[in-house]
Amino acid sequence: MGRLKQKGKAGAAKAYMTRSAAVKKLQCSLADFRRLCILKGIFPREPRSRKKANKGSSAPTNFYYAKDIAYLAHEPVLRKLREHKAFAKKLSRALGRGEWSSAKSLEENKPVYRLDHIIKERYPTFVDAVRDIDDALCMIFLFASLPSDSKVSPSLIENCARLAAEWQLYVMHTHSLRKVFLSIKGVYYQAEVFDQTVTWLVPYQFTQTIPSDVDVRVMLTFLELYQTLLGFVFFKLYTDAGLVYPPPLDAKKDEGAAGVGAFHLQEAKTARPTTTAAKSKVVEVDGKRVSSKDVRQTIKSIAASGSGDKDVEMPSVETETTNEDDEEFVEDTTEENPEDAPSAPAFTTATLPTLKTLSTLPQSTSSKLFAPYTFWLSRETSRPIFEFIVRAFGGRIGWPATSGSGSPFNEDDESITHVIIDRPLVQRANESEAEKERRRRRKYVQPQWVVDCVNAGKILLEDLYAQGKTLPPHLSPFGEHAEAYDPTRGLAGAEEDEEMEEDEEVEGEENEAEGSEEEAGAARPAKSALKAAASAEDAAALRAAELAAEAAGIDYGTFEKQARKAQKKAKKAEAPQEDEAEQDMNKMLMSNKQRKLYERMKYGQKKRAEERQTLEQKKRAIEKEKKRRTKS
Repeated sequence: MGRLKQKGKAGAAKAYMTRSAAVKKLQCSLADFRRLCILKGIFPREPRSRKKANKGSSAPTNFYYAKDIAYLAHEPVLRKLREHKAFAKKLSRALGRGEWSSAKSLEENKPVYRLDHIIKERYPTFVDAVRDIDDALCMIFLFASLPSDSKVSPSLIENCARLAAEWQLYVMHTHSLRKVFLSIKGVYYQAEVFDQTVTWLVPYQFTQTIPSDVDVRVMLTFLELYQTLLGFVFFKLYTDAGLVYPPPLDAKKDEGAAGVGAFHLQEAKTARPTTTAAKSKVVEVDGKRVSSKDVRQTIKSIAASGSGDKDVEMPSVETETTNEDDEEFVEDTTEENPEDAPSAPAFTTATLPTLKTLSTLPQSTSSKLFAPYTFWLSRETSRPIFEFIVRAFGGRIGWPATSGSGSPFNEDDESITHVIIDRPLVQRANESEAEKERRRRRKYVQPQWVVDCVNAGKILLEDLYAQGKTLPPHLSPFGEHAEAYDPTRGLAGAEEDEEMEEDEEVEGEENEAEGSEEEAGAARPAKSALKAAASAEDAAALRAAELAAEAAGIDYGTFEKQARKAQKKAKKAEAPQEDEAEQDMNKMLMSNKQRKLYERMKYGQKKRAEERQTLEQKKRAIEKEKKRRTKS
């Protein structure tokens, strides 16, 4: 007889665990459990049958894998959290009793946990960590722009600002920035680091407020993990680039609001490894310096000759100083017979990418797009944004003292080629000849020109972005869906609309000229002939409609033109009906879940199509208005 199965001991009831059961098993608070799940990357799961997983209960709850909870039970951070809970009780008791010495000793021995082992567990390779720093960078830049309060400490904001500046310094040093987009939320940047695409969002420099409905504790837990992750990643990036990490900070420039310019990139000194010096000890024998290497070579020569009793002359160190470097690496010159070697699979012969090969990948030709140019920022433009963009593409940039200290040159520098300005064009009355000559020599562009040049990968014409001109549309350089509205393209059916407008104008002129009821009645056979041509299914019906139009007094060219338009309209009207019938047949074969998913997908497509159609109609109306103004 087989073993009897007990209810709730196997299947989904054993594989899943509710949140309350998990908290009870781990013996921690709900806040600590939430913190552990965020740090370890454990999230709720959705079982196939919630009723089976909850042992017959249909109450709404969150489920976790039982294996994940067992994995959390052995976490060192959980032990530290328990120690911190005991420490808080002891500290409150000591303060309540007035035992200040014991309270001070407890505070000095406060338990602190580290997240280094969690970073190593979650990101086994460095490329995995680089691939996952998008959210970390967004969070770092967000907290760097927040004001300090009781929940967010000033030291935390300072650390986030330091990490943000270190990332920008690395991107500028390696020229790895690729795309920029100025949106309503902020500035989107995209860079390529170790052949991985990294995209992050930087908010504009406005006064930020934390909404009341946002749980700052959850964000601070994520920030704690991201700070440790970025510390690991930046150290590796800087050391691979031959730079000192962390970069030294100039306190005076930092006090003068120099921003990124307050940090100084310093190359790491490539010191010679002292391993060989430690191994080769030098002693003095009979007035000669003898090293341990010489001793080993002499022993080998004695063993080869077999003369153990004979005294051997030791070579001095000075005579063989040139061969000391050769001991570090000896190349194996023995050639292995390829026939004796075991045959390897085909996939093992391919060269796999390593950190060394990824770091030596060829850079894009546009990585130093602004290298020949020197920019000057006007005081109303955002210095942190355009300083980062221009320096990341190899350009030089300066700014007035009102935007902060640290500008490499002044406004009257002769090497300035472009002035980034965002104010209306105003004629100056009292302008000297030198200022007029300087203005003629320089090109005054609006800030969008810099971003559009970056996204286009080339220097665009400055005339479209000149000071005071209406700018062209600023489009997102990131991969959008194919049905998105593109204002730079021509409108679909624009030629047909023009033909319809011309026909309407011609018909209006004819109606104004003729205007009699008899002629309007004579036009009825022509309309019926066009309807017959639109509904014609074969050549005979089309020929009959043509004869009827000829009898009504319509020439062949006009008839052919009108018949083609009518046929297009008829096809457009029939196509949706056929598609709807086919979609209804396909829906009948779907399950309920698939049908709901399909309907949501079609709803989204319909909504996007309506938005695109609305924008195209607005564009048509604007173009018609422009044409009317030019004609008048």
